[in-house]
Amino acid sequence: MKILIDIGHPAHVHFFKHFIWTMQKEDHQVFITAVKKDIATDLLDKYGFEYTNLGEPGNIPLKKVLNIPLLDYRLYTAIRQYNPDVFTGIASFRAAHVAFLKRKVCVVFDDTEHNNAEWTYMPFTSYVCSPTCYRCDLGRKQIRYNGYHELAYLHPNRFTPDRTILEKYGISVDKPFVVLRFVGWQAVHDIGHTGLDMQIKIDLVKQFSKHARVYITSEKPLPPELDRHRLSMPPNYIHHLLAFATLLYGESATMASECAVLGTPAIYIDNVGRGYTDEQEHVFGSVFNFRETPDDIQASIRKGLDILTTPDIKAQWRDKSAALIKQKIDVTDWMVDFVKKAVP
Repeated sequence: MKILIDIGHPAHVHFFKHFIWTMQKEDHQVFITAVKKDIATDLLDKYGFEYTNLGEPGNIPLKKVLNIPLLDYRLYTAIRQYNPDVFTGIASFRAAHVAFLKRKVCVVFDDTEHNNAEWTYMPFTSYVCSPTCYRCDLGRKQIRYNGYHELAYLHPNRFTPDRTILEKYGISVDKPFVVLRFVGWQAVHDIGHTGLDMQIKIDLVKQFSKHARVYITSEKPLPPELDRHRLSMPPNYIHHLLAFATLLYGESATMASECAVLGTPAIYIDNVGRGYTDEQEHVFGSVFNFRETPDDIQASIRKGLDILTTPDIKAQWRDKSAALIKQKIDVTDWMVDFVKKAVP
């Protein structure tokens, strides 16, 4: 089988990496295309994946929309000599459009209900695969599976945290630490969101530093008083950091879900949320969802301080993680089986 995987975000690299390795091990041919979004191409390089760089997708919603025909053309040109049997990606309009033109099967994955992208791929894809907790009904093309995207790469079958990696970068796992994640709010699904202002970020560091070391990963520039907390380890090791953290606090739904899988308390700030973080809060009790209002942000800080001052909090979350893993599937195994069956 010839498989085209289109990468549009750093998280997509993690989602597909075990699928790629499994398919290659079975002698299927995998071709990768990617746009230069944040550290997506850096991660592909870190893992040694060969890929075709399609260029910049644009950093504002209007530019992203205007670039659709250009990126379609670049993908069409890039795969012309390979003639893939199946196209896949996460909410990838490029994969859907080119597969439609080539009359090939396209399998799109999507777990973000308000990404405002369904209109770009739904008419053209063969299937759209989403978690069972996905809030929207996408019609006859929708296939649901009992998992989360993060279980494609953080399921215990796929990932084992390694404390020696953190120690190599001067991070002790024997003392509590907090990871703060600040996003750039430039995705299409970020329209209308404000996120945390700089004064709140400064206050967070002051408050949490009383109880733990603080490490920041941010898509935006930081002032000097925060930049000294910026994480310096390579991004491909971030999941080892999250696994040993005492708390994640931030604006990333993906990282909150990763922590739910890894057994780390997570506080997620977003006005809309996600179906999967809702489930992780209400079913497993591992994520706390708060809105971007001043009252909710203050409540979220109090929740963070409560977590940091609770004895044996990690032991409690390991139990929550075990319950989650028991109820969910190894998503990579599911992906491999589904794609094989999807191609005539």
